[in-house]
Amino acid sequence: MSAEKDGSRPAASAQKIIVAIDGPSGAGKSTIARHLARHFGLLNLETGAMYRAFALKALREGLSLDESAGPESLAARTTIRLEPGEEHNRVLLDGEDVTALLRNQTVTDAASRVSVFPAIRAWMVRLQQEMGAAGGVVMEGRDIGTVVFPEAEVKIFLDAAPEVRGLRRYEQLGAKPEVQPAEVIREMRARDERDRNRADSPLRPAPDAVLVDSTHMTLEEAVRAAEEIVAAKLATV
Repeated sequence: MSAEKDGSRPAASAQKIIVAIDGPSGAGKSTIARHLARHFGLLNLETGAMYRAFALKALREGLSLDESAGPESLAARTTIRLEPGEEHNRVLLDGEDVTALLRNQTVTDAASRVSVFPAIRAWMVRLQQEMGAAGGVVMEGRDIGTVVFPEAEVKIFLDAAPEVRGLRRYEQLGAKPEVQPAEVIREMRARDERDRNRADSPLRPAPDAVLVDSTHMTLEEAVRAAEEIVAAKLATV
């Protein structure tokens, strides 16, 4: 589902707010973040795209993703910027627009692997904090409400059963004959295991996050639930 095309509605109370959306892969974070940004007049910053851009560069250079030394050295000579676009951020890797290359499954899996290294996460956190420091943003990822912006005014943890998330991802991939649903679900579970059990910044809800479990929701219902959470907060500030 594509979120409805409602116009941006910037308000004084939304100008400095930070909305943090965390959750596992395939939970619908990107769709919901894009909708909230348009609806409330906020800037959407997709932090997962930053990890994928870095993973793309690591793959291009043939680095081992099982050791931290190579990725850490690579980070020191890498620049990543996000620029607002019509539907998605434009992702610039060392000045090159790599937006169209980042949804490849190989890149997505590589991003999950390099994200376990503490030095890479610390570097990314600094970049993300710089981007969102002025407020007025929706940031989605896996540790936004717990590490990047623990002071965020709104924290949403979006989740769903891995079987449901895996089937959603399978449909996003276009239900290709060479890709089986069971394989996508298996990869989803493996990524969950890495994300939830890494030593540095494991995937978990912030203590004050509002949990939205979309297992039995349509995407429209999940979008509406998130919208109501933000609207309720804005009514109090």
